[in-house]
Amino acid sequence: MNARTDIRAAIAAERRELAAVLDGLPAAEWDAPTLCAGWRVREVAAHMSLGFRYSLGAVALELLKARGSLHRMTDRCARKDAAVLSTEELAAALRDNAHHPWTPPVGGITSALGHDVVHGLDITVALGLDRRVPEDRLRVLLDAVTPKSTRFFGARLDGVELRATDLDWSFGTGAPLIGAAQDLLLVAFGRKLPAGHLQGEAPERFTLTPPRLSAPPA
Repeated sequence: MNARTDIRAAIAAERRELAAVLDGLPAAEWDAPTLCAGWRVREVAAHMSLGFRYSLGAVALELLKARGSLHRMTDRCARKDAAVLSTEELAAALRDNAHHPWTPPVGGITSALGHDVVHGLDITVALGLDRRVPEDRLRVLLDAVTPKSTRFFGARLDGVELRATDLDWSFGTGAPLIGAAQDLLLVAFGRKLPAGHLQGEAPERFTLTPPRLSAPPA
């Protein structure tokens, strides 16, 4: 999958599938922690649709309120929107905007796919749901993993080789960190995973220790 239209189709499918996952969540799971430190399912869902719901002017205003910090802005908006939007509205925002052309500030259309896939995994992996991201979507994102991208996402992979068990893919050199391709994608995006997802010489370096709902930096 290399054509721009194919990636657009993958993005649309991913958003619709994630909306269906959200539709099926019990009420209590909307308040469960995710792999995004400090965010529950409802904050991650709110963040995923921010680009659809905010105009460029509104984003600029929110960024100004956050004193120019993108991190503070996205955290503030996610918490604010999660508090006022219903779970039905949060799921619908993904479904109704399956073909929305939004892309992140850097990275273009591939990063838009990565944004949806990784944040979807932030939810499903944390909840223990057995959702497998289709291989064609994973390959687009795995092919885009570079030393520069891992540094951007804060992944500390010096001296580590990521080695997938279900796809012919590896990245880096050093001590092997072994797992499913979608789990290794999360590692490349700076995530830590629940225990049992990774094997190798030092999986604990990339394994979550509770609590996960600590407040993010101001």
